[in-house]
Amino acid sequence: MRGLKDKVVVVTGGAGGMGKAICRRFIEEGARVAIFDLHGDEAVALAKELGEGRTHVEALDISDYAAVENAVERTETEFGAIDVLVNNAGWDRFQMFLDTDAKFRERVIAVNLEGPINMHHVVLKKMSQRKSGRVVTVASDAGRVGSSGQAVYSACKGGLIAFTKTMAREMLRYNVILNCVCPGPTDTPMLRAFQDEGERGKRVFDALKDAIPMRRLGQPEDIPGAVLFFASDDASFMTGQVLSVSGGLTMHG
Repeated sequence: MRGLKDKVVVVTGGAGGMGKAICRRFIEEGARVAIFDLHGDEAVALAKELGEGRTHVEALDISDYAAVENAVERTETEFGAIDVLVNNAGWDRFQMFLDTDAKFRERVIAVNLEGPINMHHVVLKKMSQRKSGRVVTVASDAGRVGSSGQAVYSACKGGLIAFTKTMAREMLRYNVILNCVCPGPTDTPMLRAFQDEGERGKRVFDALKDAIPMRRLGQPEDIPGAVLFFASDDASFMTGQVLSVSGGLTMHG
């Protein structure tokens, strides 16, 4: 895709299932990738696989604002100005809302909403000063249509969709473009964990899989194309947009 060679890209949750696939595609396009992940050992292993000269690793919890500030500063010192931010980090566990406790709800919100907002706040300030940048947020179709057993997660992802649209308007004056990719049910450890949550979780997992018109779960490798498109010059006249990658499960006009 046009315009990605030598770009500096930050991918949060870069050592996870979808994150790894996204990082690999950016490297294939000639970008340099900073892998932000809570699991530092896995991020380091991925960096070695992709080539240490073109990767940088930051082990952090993105819900910690000070940690985000420090990680961004180290990345720009190492690699130069950040051109693209991919907000990909996410976490959830299947649980019906009335069965959740405050600690669980707070953690889901911290990872899926507060963390991306922290990343936006730190990185967008720098992009605004340079009058250039792209942000691609990986939300979820759960944020568009809801998902049983994922009430708080769905609320966070819906919030990120609204946040993306709002910031797309605010950042136009700075030549910063923001868009959103919404995966449908994708074969990642988080989705597979539904089957470990008893009979109800397994029923939801099977129902999600069976409802997809393409008759299969998404794979992590299905997601990077949309992410890289929004990060590339091919999407230079698009902002505030939401693109579902769901095998036809969610069709929006």
